[in-house]
Amino acid sequence: MAFVHLADGELHYQIDGPDDAPVLVLSNSLGTDLHMWDAQMPAFTEHFRVLRFDTRGHGRSLVTEGPYSIEQLGHDVLGLLDALHIERAHFCGLSMGGLIGQWLGINAGHRLHKLIVCNTAAKIGDPSVWNPRIETVLRDGPAAMVALRDASIARWFTPDFSAAHPAAAKKITDMLAATDPQGYAANCAAVRDADFREQLASINVPLLVIAGSEDAVTPPSGGHFIRDHVRGAEYAEFYAAHLSNVQAGAGFSDRVLAFLQAQ
Repeated sequence: MAFVHLADGELHYQIDGPDDAPVLVLSNSLGTDLHMWDAQMPAFTEHFRVLRFDTRGHGRSLVTEGPYSIEQLGHDVLGLLDALHIERAHFCGLSMGGLIGQWLGINAGHRLHKLIVCNTAAKIGDPSVWNPRIETVLRDGPAAMVALRDASIARWFTPDFSAAHPAAAKKITDMLAATDPQGYAANCAAVRDADFREQLASINVPLLVIAGSEDAVTPPSGGHFIRDHVRGAEYAEFYAAHLSNVQAGAGFSDRVLAFLQAQ
């Protein structure tokens, strides 16, 4: 296991692929860890040095007192890049990771080559969605995380996918049950408070937006909004619910690679 030391704790990361290849950073969704990208690794590591990390509050990374902010999580990414002496990288984030990607595109575009944001929006939900979840998780702890896991299958995957691939769905949803309740609640607050609708136009790095046609958490309309407000942005949509990288699999990987390798 590898860690970088931030000012307030350790951020867990994993790096795979050729030493001399361009760096591609992958950022996980709320309630998962860096292994949510396992399906992409064989394809991505053929062409890139892939840097995955557990967002603060997730996996093996630090859990600090909340609430967190997307700005704070974005600075964690910059701290990771600095610690590993990576001046610029490609960045691909899904859901909360897509919010982090938007923040980086707006505030630290000079550190990015290309940016991909998946199953996300410039604003995700509102306090009426997030505050009861935060309260429940902080009150009930691990029991609440198990309940969230059981409810997440329908949000994260279409019924036909979870029926046909139960082991793949279980592997991902088990990550949610294993997430630290304090860290999860703190990240819920970060997602709740993020709103980049007025700032998207300042993104000037090449951008690909990916959506899932059956995503009830961040519907395609949110992806359309980002595409329409960032000059030159590309858009792709797959038959998938919220975790399009898992459900669309090779199709997702191929589209990302085509975007990253285009001249």
